[in-house]
Amino acid sequence: MGQLKDTILQTSLELFDKYGYHGVAVNQIVEASGTSKGGFYHHFQSKDELLYVIHDQFITYALEKATYAVQHYESPPKRLEEVVRSFVKVFDIYKPYISVFYQESTYLKPPYDHKIKQKRAAFKQIIFQVVEEGKQSGDFRSELPVEITGMAILGMVNWTYKWYQKDGEKTIEEIADIFANIILHAVLYDTRQNVKRTSNEALFFTKQK
Repeated sequence: MGQLKDTILQTSLELFDKYGYHGVAVNQIVEASGTSKGGFYHHFQSKDELLYVIHDQFITYALEKATYAVQHYESPPKRLEEVVRSFVKVFDIYKPYISVFYQESTYLKPPYDHKIKQKRAAFKQIIFQVVEEGKQSGDFRSELPVEITGMAILGMVNWTYKWYQKDGEKTIEEIADIFANIILHAVLYDTRQNVKRTSNEALFFTKQK
């Protein structure tokens, strides 16, 4: 990304976050970024496209990392771990972008909104696919519904944007480790737990006789 384009992008992030998408005019972005209207329109066709680029930056990153994990790791647990870890890191790398996304995503217009929805759907489908593969391989608990499990993972990680602080007690790497640990322990098939559950069920039915 060129220096001027990046400057315009960063300036607009600050302005949108402070005043909202509709509270900021192109003239304000131009003035605050120290460029001209010609400079702005050289890089962005419109303010709508600028908002799309803000959304697309972090969604593309998350999708590329998830795709890489699926292509480069063989086992479903390792794939899920890497998808979760890279997903969590998005909230550190693209924190200003995500703040604007959650505040202003409803203002995306066609065809930009369609492009973003396609990428979000593709990312969601990767998580569903990994969960399904884990069930089929016997690594994940067979009783888990794929879509509900996938949506639970998405919801859990997505909420990070509400509380994560770069200067917080835990680094983003540590937080990513914690999320991966919690999620994997929730979905992994544990033979010890299965034996315990089977024993308890047998005891229950024995008492019923």
